[in-house]
Amino acid sequence: MNTIKETNFNFDKQTAFYRGKVRDVYSIAEDYLVMIASDRISAFDVVLPRAIPYKGQVLNQIASKFLKATSDIIPNWVVAVPDENVTIGRKCEPYKVEMVIRGYASGHLWRTYRDGGRVLCGETLPEGLREHDKLPEPIITPTTKAAVGHDMDISRAEIIAQGIVSEAEYSQLEQYAKALYQRGCEIAKERGLILVDTKYEFGKRDGQIYLIDEIHTPDSSRYFYADGYEERQEKGEAQKQLSKEFVRQWLIENGFQGKEGQQVPEMTDEIVKSISERYIELFEHITGEAFVYPDAEQVLERVERNVSQALKTLTY
Repeated sequence: MNTIKETNFNFDKQTAFYRGKVRDVYSIAEDYLVMIASDRISAFDVVLPRAIPYKGQVLNQIASKFLKATSDIIPNWVVAVPDENVTIGRKCEPYKVEMVIRGYASGHLWRTYRDGGRVLCGETLPEGLREHDKLPEPIITPTTKAAVGHDMDISRAEIIAQGIVSEAEYSQLEQYAKALYQRGCEIAKERGLILVDTKYEFGKRDGQIYLIDEIHTPDSSRYFYADGYEERQEKGEAQKQLSKEFVRQWLIENGFQGKEGQQVPEMTDEIVKSISERYIELFEHITGEAFVYPDAEQVLERVERNVSQALKTLTY
C-alpha cells in the first residue's frame, strides 16, 4: 500500500529532524515546525511493524478541524495545512508537562482507583465510583513529558514546587485545558459521543501561550458512544468506545502487551485493512464528514512537493 512509514526529506532552511513514534518533525530555521503524520501505529510504547493506510491523514485532519474549532479559546501553533498528512506551525518552547483532563473514571484513573488509590496527581477521588462513572467535575491529572520512556504522573503542587511551570502560568494552562475540554465535550455531544478524557500540550513563543501538537484525535483521546451509556453503566456492561483501544485489544488477545520476550503478532493484510477501515470510521463519526481518499499518486512525492511549495510562502 502507498503508505508513509517514514520520511527522509531535506527541506529549504531545515535545521533539525526528529522522528517520534508516529510523526516526523522537521525544524525550519528558528521559526517553524513541519509535522508529518506518518501511517505508523504504536501501542504499548511499541511501533508496530506495518503502517496503516490513511491513518496519518485521519489524525492530521481531525486535529486540524479541532484546532480551528477552539482557536477562539486560545491561539494555536498552526500556520498552514498544506497536505492531508502535514501541519506547519510556529516553533514554540513546549511546557514540560502534558495536561491530561478526565471527566470519567476510566483508563489509568480507574486502574488506580480499583487498586485502592483515592488520590491521583493530587486530586482526591470520591468513594463509590464504578468504572466509567462520570466524575462530579473534570479533573486535571498532569504528566511530565519524558524524553525517553513513560510519562510520569505529577501533581500541581509538585510542578510548581519544582519550578517546572510557574504558579501563574500553570493556572492559565489549567483554565485553557478546562475550556478546551468543555468545547470538546460540546462538539462530541453533537456527534452522539462522550469525550471521556484527553490531553493537551502547550508551548510559549514571544511571551504568548499557544496550544500545540494535536487535539481530540482517537490517539490522544478516549470517546464513548453516548447512546446507551447510562443503560450500560446500570447493567455494569462495558462501554462502547471510539478510540484505538481495539488495536490494543487485538494485541492482548494475541499475547502481546509490550513486555519483554513477547512478539508482536503477525499483521496480515486483512488485519491492516481492518485497522485502516476503523480509523476512517473514527474520522467520519468524530467529524461528521465523509473521508476523502487522496489521489492515487506517490504519497512521499506529494508530501515533499506540497511542503516545499508552502515553505516558500512563509516569512522568516
